[in-house]
Amino acid sequence: MTERQKDRPWLMRTYAGHSTAEASNELYRRNLAKGQTGLSVAFDLPTQTGYDPDHVLARGEVGRVGVPVSHLGDMRRLFQDIPLEQMNTSMTINATAMWLLALYQVVAEEQGADLTRLSGTTQNDIVKEYLSRGTHVFPPGPSLRLTTDMITYTVNHLPKWNPINICSYHLQEAGATPIQEISYAMSTAIAVLDAVFASGQVPEERRGDVVARISFFVNAGVRFVEEMCKMRAFGRLWDRITRERYGIEDPKQRRFRYGVQVNSLGLTEAQPENNVQRIVLEMLAVTLSKDARARAVQLPAWNEALGLPRPWDQQWSLRIQQVLAHESDLLEYEDLFAGSHVVEAKVDALVTDCLAEIDRIQEMGGAMAAVESGYLKSQLVSAHAERRARIESGDEKIVGVNCFEGTETNPLTADLDTAIMTVDPANEAGVVRALHRWRDDRDELRAQESLSALKKAAAGDTNLFPATLECARAGVTTGEWAWALRDVFGEFRAPTGVSGAPVAVTAEAGSTLAAVREKVAKTAADLGGGRLRLLVGKPGLDGHSNGAEQIAVRARDAGFEVVYQGIRLTPEQIVAAAVAEDVHCVGLSILSGSHAALVPDVLDRLRRAGAGDLPVIVGGIIPSADAAALREAGVAAVFTPKDFGITEIIGRIVDEIRTANRLDPLEVLA
Repeated sequence: MTERQKDRPWLMRTYAGHSTAEASNELYRRNLAKGQTGLSVAFDLPTQTGYDPDHVLARGEVGRVGVPVSHLGDMRRLFQDIPLEQMNTSMTINATAMWLLALYQVVAEEQGADLTRLSGTTQNDIVKEYLSRGTHVFPPGPSLRLTTDMITYTVNHLPKWNPINICSYHLQEAGATPIQEISYAMSTAIAVLDAVFASGQVPEERRGDVVARISFFVNAGVRFVEEMCKMRAFGRLWDRITRERYGIEDPKQRRFRYGVQVNSLGLTEAQPENNVQRIVLEMLAVTLSKDARARAVQLPAWNEALGLPRPWDQQWSLRIQQVLAHESDLLEYEDLFAGSHVVEAKVDALVTDCLAEIDRIQEMGGAMAAVESGYLKSQLVSAHAERRARIESGDEKIVGVNCFEGTETNPLTADLDTAIMTVDPANEAGVVRALHRWRDDRDELRAQESLSALKKAAAGDTNLFPATLECARAGVTTGEWAWALRDVFGEFRAPTGVSGAPVAVTAEAGSTLAAVREKVAKTAADLGGGRLRLLVGKPGLDGHSNGAEQIAVRARDAGFEVVYQGIRLTPEQIVAAAVAEDVHCVGLSILSGSHAALVPDVLDRLRRAGAGDLPVIVGGIIPSADAAALREAGVAAVFTPKDFGITEIIGRIVDEIRTANRLDPLEVLA
């Protein structure tokens, strides 16, 4: 042990929440007892997208990927016996961020907390929702207003709260390169700060207070050196932008403050035990370098590509952090990379390239304009397609997936059905019944008056947070709050980026894509009626569209006519489109766990529409038992993350089309 005092460890969190507020509260208290030092709340998709559990789009999604919070009563139960004044809470919530923070504040008030001591973060980055995660609700303009009102409110009333976590994490999950990840995050920050300062709600002398409350949430992939240099480049650029563009003189207010969850995109279903060392290496990228060390870290679990992690799996990830922080000597030393010419050269190159891309986005009118034009989305889809092509060709090695595939029997996954946690399907009905009781018991007049006041505020230009607080206190529900704003602001469907994505895999003679193109052309000729048509659909509220987009792009390149309308469709809408477009196959993509409810619904509606012989394929994070049940229900094929060869998947789709139409099989691809 050196004489130097050890640095304080970063906040250690586990991203968690499921089923009900009561079940999640129990999980939080257990995790805190294990040494977790902050909370990271995962909300379910209806909560994130502004629907109550009894809405048609919420079917199969309630409590799946997070906790359902429909009203003040749920928020009370979520944090029961957890003193919020002493807690640092991160909430992954964006379109409905203002609403959830208002509920959190009211619960803190009921606990008797000093609001000036509340600390934590609301993600509240809507730009990356348009680009990658898909939980947006309102158009860019109104969304930016909600963000602006929330930032100005917190700076004045919740001074320790981080009102926005500008989130490049999901950009990397959607295929962003380090340059894109940095540039798009910085462009979002510029758009947000410009809007806040233009709103007139912050006096000139308090600009530094606003900048000091802006935080970031980033990703760290397995390319350790590049990721560590990326974090140093992030810090250098943020210091420069806040000083030169906004005139912030205090270096503490210019400090780049970020939390991190390491990469989930690179976690594999094949040989999932390899994910442990991936997680460790990715964590080191954001902790080893003191000058660019994360303020908070949350790690995924080794089995996330298989399904919902169990408490024990989450504990394993927490222990990884604790061993590094408390057993190693990492926190006893100054920055380990200061003065490295290798690191400095890489950081300089990243900064130069990022400044050029930031300038390009500013010339387009800024981040919001680049979202609406489709530029940012098409760039991400293209980058992701290029990465997938490198993996399929073997140029990018993934251990256990496209190299070193031989393996011993894995005791961790010997019983796949118990290697993950499952949510009881009956849970949803219980949540819906509780919601109806809440509505029946509240003061209905006060609730409706508060919603009217919210609409009036939205139609004007006053800050929306006070009206939102009154809605929370009056017993308004998440869906009611969001629908009141939908009535004023409208809804937004983001560009898919598919049509503008360039060809990522060439169809040279002898290539796999060339062989698939021949199969597509031959099958189309055999069937008559023009090109083969594939409908790619995302039923329910799952907005993670990366896989669906890659299938759509590759099918297009293979010669299909692709029908892809983006995210958030009901089974009824998908079936109507399949019939209207006279498609030859329906492909459904679901990563949220709602496949057990939504896929049979699609199958049933196809049968009732007279299209029961139409082959349906499904892709997503689907446990083996569920996959077997889907095939028994009539699904032609199920694909999971282990099926990384997209071109081969397209070939399988052609095979299923031929089988459904009683055509002789063509030669099977090697």
